[in-house]
Amino acid sequence: MTSDTELLEVFDARAKRRDSRRDFFKAFGTASALAGGFVLATKTDPASAQAAPSDADILNFALNLEYLEAQFYSYAANGVGLPANLLSGPGTTGAATGGRAVAFTDPVVAQYAREIAADEIAHVTFLRTAIGATAVGQPAIDIGTAPSGAFSTAARAAGLIPAGASFDPYGSDEAFLLAAFIFEDVGVTAYKGASPLLSSKVFLEAAAGILAVEAYHASIVRTTLYAKGIATPAAMIGSKTIIEATESVSGARDSLDGASDIDQGVRATGAGATLASNIAPLDGNGLAYSRTAGQVLNIVYLNNAAVTGGGFFPAGVNGPLRMSAAN
Repeated sequence: MTSDTELLEVFDARAKRRDSRRDFFKAFGTASALAGGFVLATKTDPASAQAAPSDADILNFALNLEYLEAQFYSYAANGVGLPANLLSGPGTTGAATGGRAVAFTDPVVAQYAREIAADEIAHVTFLRTAIGATAVGQPAIDIGTAPSGAFSTAARAAGLIPAGASFDPYGSDEAFLLAAFIFEDVGVTAYKGASPLLSSKVFLEAAAGILAVEAYHASIVRTTLYAKGIATPAAMIGSKTIIEATESVSGARDSLDGASDIDQGVRATGAGATLASNIAPLDGNGLAYSRTAGQVLNIVYLNNAAVTGGGFFPAGVNGPLRMSAAN
């Protein structure tokens, strides 16, 4: 293959991803109007901004994300949420609503789900112990299937379902994996971005340990989605094939977290793409990329503006790091 052909393929891949992001903005505008609470309205809360967050602030921010992951996986794998003794603490506490068990048809996916659920519950327990008395309580979390809910809004914005429809992450193995794909990739980039801000070596080691586990989880989810997409190329998640669905979700996340084009699906792009998967989403140096706390909140709030709640956290996360970035 000539170098000119390779360059054309790379440029074509970039153009397609830009188009995907533009489509996302159009779809998200429609979805937001339907969802009411997910509109792209800018809010301001100067008290939420903090130039130099403390280690406790950073760990509490991470704890909010672990509540979300632990509740989703616990319901999907076990049919129940976190126990009450892991939910209390400072802040506005709330329930995790809408979760239920998945009737898995693939025993391997079921075993993965149970393993990841146990890991995420352990993360919540560990962080609450490490932070101590100031560990924030669980905020309100939306992991349901309502047409106006977080999962459905995200799926509709990614072009997987039409207006007014709902997305059920508990309805099939593939839908569960795609929902997990949303959370795990964000978790990896969140810990990667937060770790350098920690001043305590003890906390840094702990964050690095959780980052490694989240990366393992992300790899499991991405590998399984890719394998299922290759084995059954005609299988669909909503209106997309399995592999296309990962690319649509990736484009949606990229449209929320700023101008940079860093997020990636599970299929390689560019020259030689048909010969390779993209299980590890990396930068040009082979390194995992990072997101700031604000960018992470853009994704979990399903909003590219500076707001203090929405999406999977209808009333926002607890702690001082609660405002998303203005993108």
